[in-house]
Amino acid sequence: MKTYQAAVFALYCLSSASALAGYNPVIDRATSQKLETLLTLSTMSPPGTTGSRLARLSEPFLNTPYRGGTLIGSATRPEALVVNFSAVDCLTLLEYLHALSHATDRDSFLQSLVATRYQNSEVDYTRRKHFFSDWSATLPQNATDITATLASHVVRTTKTLNRKDDGSLWLPGIPVTPRTITWIPTARITDQVLAGIRDGDLIGIYTPKAGLDVTHSGIAVYKNGQLFFRNASFLARNMKVVDTPLRTYLRHYPGIVVLRPR
Repeated sequence: MKTYQAAVFALYCLSSASALAGYNPVIDRATSQKLETLLTLSTMSPPGTTGSRLARLSEPFLNTPYRGGTLIGSATRPEALVVNFSAVDCLTLLEYLHALSHATDRDSFLQSLVATRYQNSEVDYTRRKHFFSDWSATLPQNATDITATLASHVVRTTKTLNRKDDGSLWLPGIPVTPRTITWIPTARITDQVLAGIRDGDLIGIYTPKAGLDVTHSGIAVYKNGQLFFRNASFLARNMKVVDTPLRTYLRHYPGIVVLRPR
C-alpha cells in the first residue's frame, strides 16, 4: 500500500513537471541557498518514513520568523508559485517540509510543492489546499487522516468549510465545502492516544468556529522521549517556529486532528 501511495504521489509530481515550464517560481536568493542546503540534508539522511524525514528536515526551520500572507494569489489576483523559507505560517511550513521530504533536487522539490499545495497539481488560487483537512480529502493526498485510529472515543462534526455563521465567506472566491471533521477532545487525549502519534505526524488544532476545521497546525516531534508540537507560532511572545510540549499547548484548545503524511 505504501509503495502504491508513493507511486501515485510521484505520478502527480511527474505530471506537474511539464506544467512547471509555464510558471516562474517566486523564490529569493536566501531561500534558494537554504533549499540547496536542505536538499543535501535530505539526500544524506538515512531512509525512513515520510514523517521521519519531515521531522528531520523541520529542525533547520526552528526560529524562522512567522509571517502570514506570504503566498501570492486571491480571487482577484493571479496565483504565483511562491517559495519563501525566510518566513512561514503554520501551513506553508508544512507544505515546504512535505515537498522537501519527497525531493532530491530543485526541480523535484518544485514539482512536489505543486502537488502538495494544489489540488490536481493546478497552480491556481481556487485549487490551493486552503484547509488542513484538504490534505487528506483532496487529490493528490498529502496525508491520511488517522484521528479515528488513535482513540476509542472521537467526535465527528459536520462542517461547511469556508462559510461563516453570518453566511459570508472566510475566503472569497473559494467554494463552500461540506465535510465531516473527526477530532479528539483534549479531555480524551490520554497517554495511549499520544503513544500512537509518530514523529512527523501532522497535528491540527480543532476549532468549533463555523466554516473552519482547525485554527492552527504543526508537526509532532519527539525529543528525549517527550512529544513536542513544532509549529510556526503566531503568539505575540513567539512569532517564529518553536517547539512546545503538546500537552502544555493543548491546555488552551478544544482538541486535535491528526494526519499521517504520505
